Amino acid sequence: MKKRRSLLSLILTISLVFTGCGGKQTTSHPSSTANNSPKNQPTSVPEDKSPIPGPELPLANAISLGNNIIELEPDLFAVRYNGNYGFDNFLAQGGATSDREVVQYLTENLIGNLGLDFLGNFFGCSTITADGPYGGILFGRNFDWNTCEAMIVEAHPENGYASLSTVNMDFITIGTGGMMGTALKLDQVRTLAALYAPLDGMNEKGLAVSVNMIQDNATISQSTGKPGITTTTAVRLLLDKAATVEEALELLCQYDLHASMGLMVHFALADSTGHSVVVEYIENEIHVVGTPVVTNFYLTPGEKYGVGTSQSHARYEILTNLLAENPTLTQEGVRDALSSVSKGNFGEFESTEWSIVFDLTAKTALYYRRENYNDSWLFALR
Repeated sequence: MKKRRSLLSLILTISLVFTGCGGKQTTSHPSSTANNSPKNQPTSVPEDKSPIPGPELPLANAISLGNNIIELEPDLFAVRYNGNYGFDNFLAQGGATSDREVVQYLTENLIGNLGLDFLGNFFGCSTITADGPYGGILFGRNFDWNTCEAMIVEAHPENGYASLSTVNMDFITIGTGGMMGTALKLDQVRTLAALYAPLDGMNEKGLAVSVNMIQDNATISQSTGKPGITTTTAVRLLLDKAATVEEALELLCQYDLHASMGLMVHFALADSTGHSVVVEYIENEIHVVGTPVVTNFYLTPGEKYGVGTSQSHARYEILTNLLAENPTLTQEGVRDALSSVSKGNFGEFESTEWSIVFDLTAKTALYYRRENYNDSWLFALR
């Protein structure tokens, strides 16, 4: 198969239901909706180059992860974490209103216990949810960025759902050096930092979450007196605590969101029932829209609708047409959909750093790296 490329911050979602914190409901274009281990070994191994024809994946090939970080290929790592990583305490002490407060919490409560100092910034692009041909729900995700180091984290918390998530490790190491640079060479420190900085993921209940950016000068900084969360800790919250889209929306309404790195984002959510939505924040108010396709512009009706990149409108049309012609998609079909809108198709200097096909029913994930859609890594949540 000829290698295709992928695009910036597109999310294609298919949804059935949606609600906002204030009871607002918005409908948009009904359509079809769309385990793992790390290095002692993560739960993945390079897969067969041929497409997977049926609903059953060869789980014997799934990567089996250990508690040490393993390198799957250049700039792609994976790790498994079992036990308490302090997230309940993080929420109980009020969460955080900035990336720096997240780092401060990690330093004082987790990494500091190792006798190390930790300073730095966290942050974060394309998703499609589709009905599978065998009754399952598939969720595809492209992350488009400059060349970066990525890590897949398999988390098994003491008080929460097991999950797979993906982290751009460059967001953790931006502008760091000295002791920070030394500390991040330790697997335990890198893993703890990554647990608080996911950009997408799927949990054992079949909930998928993705952060997608919108090109807008506005940001998100709610101030209603609720505990605070940042973009990435919101993803961790939903993966750890929400089994469905409805539960995810209820959780988001209980916190004030503060955008990591000041970037405007929206969240794509989908669950194993086929319910999928996009969550947007406009003038610090939450809006939930059910839609089959989302790229990098606002879908909430009103003054902001359509604000975003011109390319994101082109991608929106490509994916809308694809779903109209294909009411169901196989895993290979979702992979090809991600490939068809990858960055290389648009002559961009960025690349699609990773693409994922989550099976929200079987709880498996196929990871593709840097637009190489001939090879994948298979993870299975167990």
